[in-house]
Amino acid sequence: MPWLTLVVDTDAAHAEALSEALLELGALSVDLLDADADTPDEQAIFGEPGEPPPGVWQHNRVSALFDSDRDVGAILRGAATRIGLRQLPEHRIETLADNDWVRLTQSQFEPIPISPRLWIVPTWHTPSDPDAINIVLDPGLAFGTGSHPTTRLCLRWLDSNLRGGESVLDYGCGSGILAIAALKLGAARAVGVDVDLQAVIASRDNAAANRVENARFYQPDDAPQSGYDLVVANILTNPLRLLAPLLANATRQGGHIVLSGILEEQARDVMNIYRQWFDLNSPVFEDGWSCLSGRKR
Repeated sequence: MPWLTLVVDTDAAHAEALSEALLELGALSVDLLDADADTPDEQAIFGEPGEPPPGVWQHNRVSALFDSDRDVGAILRGAATRIGLRQLPEHRIETLADNDWVRLTQSQFEPIPISPRLWIVPTWHTPSDPDAINIVLDPGLAFGTGSHPTTRLCLRWLDSNLRGGESVLDYGCGSGILAIAALKLGAARAVGVDVDLQAVIASRDNAAANRVENARFYQPDDAPQSGYDLVVANILTNPLRLLAPLLANATRQGGHIVLSGILEEQARDVMNIYRQWFDLNSPVFEDGWSCLSGRKR
């Protein structure tokens, strides 16, 4: 049986109220996303350590799922009236075909070669090279499957530069993929930090699935804060700007930092901030994204 999807763009003042109204009027589920995702205006909404969360995004995309027999246009009009909107927001209604969603999702995730010796392998696949370093990882609720350029850039840096025995901080760890990869590549211990408790839980589960030891995952206020040989942060430009003093303090003198989640046109701005503490290498780019690295003076 197909479903109908209503996609509505709205502002921060109405996003949550509209979502609740759609649920009350019969939506099966509602997602709230950043309408500016993957653009220079993308906005992080999680608060950093010691700061309150800033709330919802300024430009929101509400996606609501309905049974195919519902009058979605009438439901949107009713929801708009409930929350005091005089005009309907920009929207579209799409048909979502019925599928075997498990198989369809699995078919979209093949083993990912990061380098000749490093692969990301979903659990439903047999490793292409059993002798390689294979990180077992399924797509889930936390960011980081190896498919995004920012993750690949960080993984390649780890593969090329880890010498063994390092202590590693993965700030904004998501799925834990970078901390897990660092340990499989020879790091002595790795700490992952994320403001999202679900990411911390997912990282712990992924570390157990990969049978790596000396991996610990925390929310920010609970994590050891300094003295790492390597700090890696694959997040977004605005949080990287705000977190610069914290990440610099976490890196020992002579230690390395690796930063990604930065659009190519934003690289110079981020480099100018981190040059206060680090001697930086030339940035590396892939598909419009950049990876910065350097050594702390």
